[in-house]
Amino acid sequence: MDQGRQVFAVDLLERYATKNRGVITCMASGNDVIVLGTSKGWIIRHDFGLGSSYDIDLSIGRTGEQSIHKVFVDPGGSHCIATVTGVGGAETFYTHAKWPKPRVLPRFKGFLVNAVAWNKQQITEVSTKEIILGTDDGQLFEMAVDEKDKREKYIKFLFELEELPEAFMDLQMETANISSGMRYYVMAVTPTRLYSFTGIGTLESVFASYKERAVRFMELPGEIPNSELHFFIKQRRAVHFAWLSGTGIYHGGLNFGAQHSNPNGDENFVESKALLDYSKLSDGTEVVKPSSMALSEYHFLLLIGNRVKVVNRISEQIIEELQFDISADSASRGIIGLCSDASAGLFYAYDQNSIFQVSVIDESRDMWKVHLDLKDYAAALANCRDPLQRDQVYLVQAEAAFANKEYLRAASFYSKVNYVISFEEVTLKFISINEPEALRTFLLRKLDTLSKDDKCQITMISTWATELYLDKINRLLLEDDTAIENRNSEYHSVIQEFRAFMGDCKDVLDEATTMKLLESYGRVEELVYFANLKEQYEIVVHHYIQQGEAKKALEVLQKSSVSEELQYKFAPELIMLDAYETVEAWMASKNLNPRRLITAMMRYSSEPHAKNETHEVIKYLEFCVHQLQNEDPGIHNLLLSLYAKQEDDSALLRFLQCKFGKGRENGPEFFYDPKYALRLCLKEKRSRACVHIYSMMSMHEEAVALALQIDPELAMAEADKVEDDEDLRKKLWLMVAKHVVKQEKGVKRENIRRAIAFLKETDGLLKIEDILPFFPDFALIDDFKEAICSSLEDYNMQIEQLKEEMNDATRGADNIRNDISALTQRYAVIDREEECGVCKRKILTMTGDFRMAQGYLSAGPLAPFYVFPCGHSFHAQCLITHVTSCAHEEQAEHILDLQKQLTLLGSETRSNINGNRSDEPVTSTTTADKLRSELDDAIASECPFCGELMINEITLPFIKPEETQHSASWDLRPHTNLANQRTISLPV
Repeated sequence: MDQGRQVFAVDLLERYATKNRGVITCMASGNDVIVLGTSKGWIIRHDFGLGSSYDIDLSIGRTGEQSIHKVFVDPGGSHCIATVTGVGGAETFYTHAKWPKPRVLPRFKGFLVNAVAWNKQQITEVSTKEIILGTDDGQLFEMAVDEKDKREKYIKFLFELEELPEAFMDLQMETANISSGMRYYVMAVTPTRLYSFTGIGTLESVFASYKERAVRFMELPGEIPNSELHFFIKQRRAVHFAWLSGTGIYHGGLNFGAQHSNPNGDENFVESKALLDYSKLSDGTEVVKPSSMALSEYHFLLLIGNRVKVVNRISEQIIEELQFDISADSASRGIIGLCSDASAGLFYAYDQNSIFQVSVIDESRDMWKVHLDLKDYAAALANCRDPLQRDQVYLVQAEAAFANKEYLRAASFYSKVNYVISFEEVTLKFISINEPEALRTFLLRKLDTLSKDDKCQITMISTWATELYLDKINRLLLEDDTAIENRNSEYHSVIQEFRAFMGDCKDVLDEATTMKLLESYGRVEELVYFANLKEQYEIVVHHYIQQGEAKKALEVLQKSSVSEELQYKFAPELIMLDAYETVEAWMASKNLNPRRLITAMMRYSSEPHAKNETHEVIKYLEFCVHQLQNEDPGIHNLLLSLYAKQEDDSALLRFLQCKFGKGRENGPEFFYDPKYALRLCLKEKRSRACVHIYSMMSMHEEAVALALQIDPELAMAEADKVEDDEDLRKKLWLMVAKHVVKQEKGVKRENIRRAIAFLKETDGLLKIEDILPFFPDFALIDDFKEAICSSLEDYNMQIEQLKEEMNDATRGADNIRNDISALTQRYAVIDREEECGVCKRKILTMTGDFRMAQGYLSAGPLAPFYVFPCGHSFHAQCLITHVTSCAHEEQAEHILDLQKQLTLLGSETRSNINGNRSDEPVTSTTTADKLRSELDDAIASECPFCGELMINEITLPFIKPEETQHSASWDLRPHTNLANQRTISLPV
């Protein structure tokens, strides 16, 4: 305990507090309110919170001298109970802070009230709720008072001591709301006993239950001037108690939430009980018992004589003595008693005239030392306020463990010390006694306490711990040869622990140093593990390949964090090590570029393989081509070359016939190089494949020539592929025919029949005369008689068919001439009232507006017009205007251009006539007729009201762009000048 600083301080609060109303006999306080009882029957109330004070005379109406026996104030400072004694006996009063006069409690007349227990959880400023009063004859009563009623609500008898009738000297009560109701906890003391009551329900029912069950009590015989019971309140709940008994101070903790309760509500809520013997308070002299007591969180304040001894509740040691400045007129009696204000956290002492305030300065500051001296390390740590104090606690624990040779435990505590002992001292301690396990434990725990900013120290400690781990692993191997095989051995557990350590410290361990350590200790597997943690995947993969574990290497390469470059780098080695797993991994990795794997695939393909063995490279290439739709020519060429080297050429033919680019715009149908494919197939003597490639390259003659060496049927199929070039097709078939004729062997007549049958297969493309040159000169014509006759009959039928077609053409020409002649005589009758479909003027109107200016020759005085078979009629100019407005822009410009040319030609014609130039009119007229014919086709090919033009007008807007201004004039707009409007009243 720090003796240089006080825990409690004493100040004189009020020198003459009774205002000449007698001397102080008793005192109570709560919420900065002090109530004094005097020897003349007065109670004096000092409210230090409001700075007010008043007194009440309780002796009025009583004869003889009256004195205040006890005064009680609730924790809120609002309610007060006082007991007056005198010649006429005892009488009890209740007063409220707002009342000018007290209220006598007639039920307690003749009873000397020694103790009051307030319901601290339920009490309010306007109501006491239920409170318990203890009397001098061992009885307990329940009472409740409401401030607004100006009287007590009820007073009930609760309990009476029968076995050992003694006066109740002090009472305390706590309550708790639980699911089954209200639980009450009541403690009461007599001069020799401490009683405890508890139960669920009402106070009346709780105490009534003790008629049938025993009352719990603690008996401590001995004489005491004043038996007192105190609760220490923390956060509105009592946490421990102290009883000033004749034997000593009986104290302990309070647990009102204890679970070990009985069904009837009985519960032992007192814990950690202890007794402080008074002999500890004297220095070998006569034992003096305290006359009064107060209880703080960690200390007892004991009034012995005129001094207050402060005793630590945990260590039971006196830490200081408090002295008081007592006035001369109070020296005879000295300090009378102590009281406490739980709400304000203050203590008071009083003599006959004065009030002293005892303030708590900082009573918990040295409690960590108290607990440390008692070796209660958890409590000591809980009371530490700074890292230095915690260091001292950890150091004591570490030294104790080290002395007991509990080195691992000592290492754990040493690691938590940061200031009072250096890192080097601790490590030297363990090195000096050759305890590498404890040293390693210390280093690991020390890492947990360092901050992230201590990077250098973290790296050094981690590296040291790594070497200690490696040393431990090697020592275990030397001690036990079977450690590797035994999976449950300490060796394997240390390996797992070491790997977990590397995983945790991978970011702080120096990569190069750690790898050198692992290599120097021969821990290859741990080296690979660490390289994996540091994402040095090249080292990991290389190790697995050396060990022949291709699958593990591929698992590493398939991680998302691994660069694809490593896939390409190790591809040649992996495919040679395990082609199946490698190809499966490639197929699972969709982002690989197959072109960069060609080297590895070619290396694998160059090795000999069994006949029935699945070619893994072909499988992968087929996956790229068919599934990934790879278009790389190199991939296609490699697959083609592998197909070409197989004995069975069916796969090669299927590949060549497959059009991989079909359906793609502006793309090729295949992606391999056909020239390379042809050279390769010729080299590998894949004739059918060559035939297909020749055909694909449009080298049909070469294809047919090569096909004839393999199979005439194949040659026929190739010859039949040519469709757009009849001469070439015939030439190819002649090549086939020549081969067929030359190759047929047997009886001549039979050969001729086969040749004739071949002619039928050509579907008339070849005639008998085409193949005759292929037969020997000495062949008899009789052998071809049937074929020649059949050919002549075909020619005759063709001639007759041509004659029929010529006759049909002649008749058609005659019909056309007749139709043209009839058209020149066609006319239409127009009513003189007929109107133009556009301008609604009469068609036969004589006006100058529609005359020569538009390029038409007028028919007398009438304007040019059009009449359609449907009956609609239009002026020429109106029709042009209507069609150009409805047609699309390009057609409208064409029509206007034709009209402009006709107009210009009409002007030239008139000028030529006026100028008597007669040498050019014929040509000009011919041009005008041609232009007029084009214009007629453009505007008069169909009626604009009955043809497609009318249908197309559906898409046009109702209001044309040039009519926008006219349509805007129909918009409704509000009047802006309302001042000029007139209001007309209409009669109702």
